[in-house]
Amino acid sequence: MELKATSLGKRLAQHPYDRVEILSSGVKVSGDRHEYVLPFNQLLAINCKRGLVWGELEFVLPDNKVVRLHGTEWGETQRFYHHLQTLWQQWSAEMSEVAANVLQSELSRIAAQTNEDKWLRRKEVEGVQQRIRHAFSALPLPLVRLEEFDNCRELWRQCLAWLNDMDAARLSHNQAFTEKMLERYADFFASVESAPLNPSQARAVVNGETSLLVLAGAGSGKTSVLVARAGWLMKRGEALPEQILLLAFGRKAAQEMDARIRERLHTEEISARTFHALALHIIEQGSKKAPKVSELESDVEARHALLINAWREQCQQKKTQAKGWRMWLEEELEWEVPEGDFWHDDRLAKRLAGRLDRWLGLMRMHGGTQAEMIADAPEAVRDSFQKRVKLMAPLLKAWKAALKTEGAVDFSGLIHQAINVLEKGRFISPWKHILVDEFQDISPQRAALLAALRRQNSAASLFAVGDDWQAIYRFSGAELLLTTSFTHHFGEGDNCALDTTYRFNQRIGEIANRFIQQNPHQLAKPLNSLTPGDKKAVTLLAQTMLEPLLDKLSGFVKPNERVLVLARYHHLRPAEMEKAATRWPKLPLEFMTIHASKGQQADYVIILGLQEGREGFPAPARESVMEQALLPQPEDYPDAEERRLLYVALTRARHRVWLLYDKEAPSVFVDELSELGVPLAKKP
Repeated sequence: MELKATSLGKRLAQHPYDRVEILSSGVKVSGDRHEYVLPFNQLLAINCKRGLVWGELEFVLPDNKVVRLHGTEWGETQRFYHHLQTLWQQWSAEMSEVAANVLQSELSRIAAQTNEDKWLRRKEVEGVQQRIRHAFSALPLPLVRLEEFDNCRELWRQCLAWLNDMDAARLSHNQAFTEKMLERYADFFASVESAPLNPSQARAVVNGETSLLVLAGAGSGKTSVLVARAGWLMKRGEALPEQILLLAFGRKAAQEMDARIRERLHTEEISARTFHALALHIIEQGSKKAPKVSELESDVEARHALLINAWREQCQQKKTQAKGWRMWLEEELEWEVPEGDFWHDDRLAKRLAGRLDRWLGLMRMHGGTQAEMIADAPEAVRDSFQKRVKLMAPLLKAWKAALKTEGAVDFSGLIHQAINVLEKGRFISPWKHILVDEFQDISPQRAALLAALRRQNSAASLFAVGDDWQAIYRFSGAELLLTTSFTHHFGEGDNCALDTTYRFNQRIGEIANRFIQQNPHQLAKPLNSLTPGDKKAVTLLAQTMLEPLLDKLSGFVKPNERVLVLARYHHLRPAEMEKAATRWPKLPLEFMTIHASKGQQADYVIILGLQEGREGFPAPARESVMEQALLPQPEDYPDAEERRLLYVALTRARHRVWLLYDKEAPSVFVDELSELGVPLAKKP
């Protein structure tokens, strides 16, 4: 059937189209010079309009396109329109059945997947979305028309909900799954640790995302969650013991975790490793020659002696080197250096040994050549750094020579070798699940080892527990950004928080949390206590009151309780500690640095040294050029790491903590703590 414009209508309309013809599943509009085929599956609407004399047909297409035919005789136009409309509607009804079947089939697949007894991961939801988009592309009708048909409307809306609000659909499913698991496995969550897991801990354990960071504040049960996670994977049949890799940051922590696994999970088939033990295992399995780890790595005194001897030899033999070291120590570090042969001064050498050890460790951790290290340094310190590298070069050479003599490698070399073995495909990872404790302490080098493991086994999940509020090891290479930007570095996943502390009371928690969250770069998280505490749970006290405070503590502290005295540096150990054994023989008193106290807890804590100055707390924000060049850039917030250090110190205490400050030159933290409501006491 065909409709043509009249001769007069064609002449007056001056339009490129003057006739239309019905095809099997579409129409063709044409003119003397133009022809346009419009399939029914592209038509959104057909409109018939009447002008003063002639008729007009309008074909509506996607993207606001319209094709019009003018100048047709009105009666013929009406007859043609009604016939075409009937054909198009019949075709549409048939196609709606096809579309409904496609949509129903896709929704059935989604239902089968989401009704499964498992966590719905982000990647799986992305796969759902891709399938829906593919299904939409296979529909015989334009998508905007699906609302017209009763058999398609609701199916279309359900599919659209998955596309437009993926997170809501995923979260709804996972919340229902979590509640079901907590109910079904209530006995497991009640018995997997010495005390039943709280809801936030249990929710973290059942979370099945491929990459998951559990933010866990001080005393909130990080290790409990890791152990429970390993037990959950085995309980659900998601992993065999040999498919679970547990990583800790120190040998002692790994041993404590092993003991906990044996006690709680009743198995010896899962064993926690340090990153270095993991690297050694990878090399042993993927290489014919197993490396030996240098004894210098575990012998601090021998390591320091080696570096100091190499430093002294360098200064003794070359005047230019000695001059360079003097300038470095005096001008950059602002140390008082003796006249003459300063390198023979034992006190100076003892003070410098730790710095040399740290700088050498950072250079080895970088792993590149000296030229590469210099090229990677920030432009602002590159020239100065180049001079420092030249001064450190003989020490690096002495270190490598000692390793060669011993036939061993250091820890940094061990991890570099392990990454190389993984990249060459000489080790096949058996681990489906990687569980990491204290994730905030991870360095770029350790992160590279994790990344290499996951590239080797792309299906492996990463479950990490950490606390950016306790990130205090930047000086040794830990990079906080790996925690605060977890998903960016380790793949799309989830973050969740443990919201209850079992250590300190609510008053200590309130002060510590408000203090640390003054820095907007710290990730916000709740941390509630089970005990209230009183207003004096955190107290500011003049540093001259230390002895009266210890006198008072000796009167009520029980033998099974613990008192920790903490300071910023080791050499700030107070003189009162020397007479403690006889003055307060029954007082369980210990001294340690705040860094060393991480992971510890005590009933009562005394924090020393809240004063200004070079050895104050916070310590002056002055880094060596070596740190500026080889460490990640610090956060753009005053005393960010020092604030975290004070947070760690505060949260060691169960019941009470005293902060001792210098009345003559108080730390800037004293005023801040006062503003948070910490009282200033005149006496203990």
